[in-house]
Amino acid sequence: MDPRTTALLLIGYQGDYFSPTGALREVIEEPSRVTGTLQNTVDLVERLLSTPVLIVTTPITFSPDYRELQNEVGILKAIKDTKAFRAGTPGAALVPELAQFGDRLIEVPGKQGLNAFASTQLAEILRSRSIKNVVVCGVVASLCIDSTSRAAYEKGYDVTIVSNCISGRTLVEQRFYVSEIYPLYSTVLTSEQLLKELGVQ
Repeated sequence: MDPRTTALLLIGYQGDYFSPTGALREVIEEPSRVTGTLQNTVDLVERLLSTPVLIVTTPITFSPDYRELQNEVGILKAIKDTKAFRAGTPGAALVPELAQFGDRLIEVPGKQGLNAFASTQLAEILRSRSIKNVVVCGVVASLCIDSTSRAAYEKGYDVTIVSNCISGRTLVEQRFYVSEIYPLYSTVLTSEQLLKELGVQ
């Protein structure tokens, strides 16, 4: 895997998922696993900082009245009901552990659903950087991770999902997607395996 044509997509690393007081903290069955997912991701990003890998965050944000929501069901209804991811609030902000890396991370705004390619400039940015490999980390395994990764695959990218840098709503869900769903359209690697593929010591 060539670091020069690889992008790391960081999905959902926002206060409302990861902060102890986040509005959607309880979406993850075992909140302590969220902390592990975050630390593993921070460690991965730190080791990629000196490489040409493009590192992208794709935050989901809404107006205070959630006027962007057209079909309020499931997780999107829960977002509105809990007033999560309102633009300008700590819950919508990138977590401090990743924000510390500043401009090394490129923020692609506009995500208002499950798929980070929909309603954003993500595809255009990847195309402009001649990206071929899309690596995905974040939450939630069965929703934004699956939806975005499938979209990347359908757009012709070689997709990799980092198994120890994602969280599902439950451990059962996470294990099922890692073992049964993701391998249907992507390569599943641990962060250490990914770094080896990229030639990072």
